[in-house]
Amino acid sequence: MWDPAQYLAFADHRARPFYELVARVGATEPRRVVDVGCGPGNLTASLSSRWPSAVVEAFDSSAEMVEAARAAGVDARVDDVTSWEPLPDTDVVVSNAVLQWVASHPSIVEKWAAALPSGAWLAFQVPGNYGDSSHRLIREVAGPSLEHVFRAEKPVLDPVEYAELLAGCSSVDVWETTYVQRLAGPDPVLEWVSGTALRPVRAALSSTDWDAYVAELAPRLREAYPRRADGTTWFPFRRIFAVAQV
Repeated sequence: MWDPAQYLAFADHRARPFYELVARVGATEPRRVVDVGCGPGNLTASLSSRWPSAVVEAFDSSAEMVEAARAAGVDARVDDVTSWEPLPDTDVVVSNAVLQWVASHPSIVEKWAAALPSGAWLAFQVPGNYGDSSHRLIREVAGPSLEHVFRAEKPVLDPVEYAELLAGCSSVDVWETTYVQRLAGPDPVLEWVSGTALRPVRAALSSTDWDAYVAELAPRLREAYPRRADGTTWFPFRRIFAVAQV
């Protein structure tokens, strides 16, 4: 289950990659713009602001996120990335930090690119930090008994591999950025991963086991990402971006 409030605790940090992704989309007057995995809808409204004449379609697989999006005034619905198909008038598809949750997403990206009309834009970004200390420690503390809750050890492709997936498009722009985020609080990295990477672990554990897990993970994260004298913590976060015009 997704917790919209936990996810929005770092709304500014999570929003920046979205805006930098969409800024590279060159569509001028798209007919339909789709926010794939709209989450709590806090960023979807910006798509309507940029393309006011477009129909903005938004969906997410989480009922909790869709409920939050609707409460924010977004006409969102529950749908599944793996089965969704673009309508014939879809000129822009945006997917922000969603595809890493779907093991088959490389083939889905190819399918979308093939289905979109000529001149349409496909833009997505995924986290690229699965080899970093945060994710390594999450797995180490979980141990062999929880191996089944994790996705593949490398659930995303390298930038060149995404470029190759989209090579048949008329233009392809793939890049990566490492954001050095300044987080605050006693356990800011734990709070960050609690909204995303730790979700499957939490779902698999009882309350007692979860408390024990966090008690072991928290000091390891504090050691890996030490707190500065001013109380803040640097947290490097790599993101991989891809924008293509079909």
